[in-house]
Amino acid sequence: MAQYHITLNDELLHGLFTRDEGLAKLLEQVLNQILEAQVEEQLGARRYERTEERKGYRNGSYPRQLTTRVGRLTLRVPRTRDGEFSTELFQRYQRSEQALVLALMEMVVNGVSTRKITQITEELCGTSFSKSTVSSLCKGLDPMIQDWNDRSLHEHVYPFVLVDAIYTKVREDGRVRSRAVLIATGVNEEGYREILGLQIGNSESESSWSEFFGWLKDRGLRGVDLIISDQHGGLVQAIEKHFQGATWQRCQTHFIRNILDAAPKYMQDALLEEIRGILHAPNKQAARLLLEQVLAKWEEKAPKAMQILEEGFEDATAVLDYPDRYRRRLRTTNGVERLNEEIRRRERVIRIFPNRESVYRLVGAVLIEIDEKWMSGRKYLDMSEYWQWRKTKEQEARSVNQEVSEMKRVG
Repeated sequence: MAQYHITLNDELLHGLFTRDEGLAKLLEQVLNQILEAQVEEQLGARRYERTEERKGYRNGSYPRQLTTRVGRLTLRVPRTRDGEFSTELFQRYQRSEQALVLALMEMVVNGVSTRKITQITEELCGTSFSKSTVSSLCKGLDPMIQDWNDRSLHEHVYPFVLVDAIYTKVREDGRVRSRAVLIATGVNEEGYREILGLQIGNSESESSWSEFFGWLKDRGLRGVDLIISDQHGGLVQAIEKHFQGATWQRCQTHFIRNILDAAPKYMQDALLEEIRGILHAPNKQAARLLLEQVLAKWEEKAPKAMQILEEGFEDATAVLDYPDRYRRRLRTTNGVERLNEEIRRRERVIRIFPNRESVYRLVGAVLIEIDEKWMSGRKYLDMSEYWQWRKTKEQEARSVNQEVSEMKRVG
């Protein structure tokens, strides 16, 4: 990742605190310096520098306007004589910005916003918008998000998959309705995280999750060994239907919450420590021994909580069958919860989306940016130990099958 050194003068810093447009001017200067650094990097030389490594020459600059939440910026985009200077600055910066701005614009254009929302839109964007402006921006943003969301998944296998849903409000048929945004993330065979896709469902019913999983599989999702999710009835049934042979890990964060909600408040802190002891046991055998002790100790004082613990034990400790180094990151859906927080941060500005397309646009733009960071960053997991563990398990299974076959033949 490129490193940029930004310089700011005293006048600009003073204006940041004393003028309404100070933040816009600050951002404008920072982005202009980034463009200058990029052209220097591509040419291999600074302005007026004589060097044998120079790859070309400058040819002035041209103005480019960028609409942001802090106002409209005017940037100086460098030109080169061969016309080969290029930057991803605008696409990368404006993707989620455009999605957010578009959602606000649509609220105004469709006549569903209040006077306050209209004022917010103009304050955030520095201008008012027409239907033609909305349509023009959508034509550039929507196909890119759809292409990403429908991309093929055949290139990788995904041993670990996490799924979750976030609810948002959408205006449909003249009414405001709650809709579930279903999101799946995966860890591929190389250990990198990817956002596999999103889909809007009417609810978290089995049919909605089945449609989502079927769509992922049609795009090439394969090799799933462990699925981590909350214990929603429709979701679990859909997992059993579409991923036969895969292990389901019940999110331990949600599991603990369910248990504590069913226990008297005064004993929740003590009970929490003992439940964590079970879930963090070194193996299933040790976990079962601790389970028996906890049940015997608390069964009379918190019978409902102990029933939830006993019934959910196997699913909540499925991860203990896997090598220790993978358990911490595969025992909960916390990774997906952080995605949800990023979405919520933008969604709070909108509150009620004008249509489903607007949801896809904003959530998709946010997820694309996060997905790019994941795929260009460090590996999420070192998968070498997992593949060796899988190989050993498969060899043990073949040996057992051979023994059974031999016994049947002799018998």
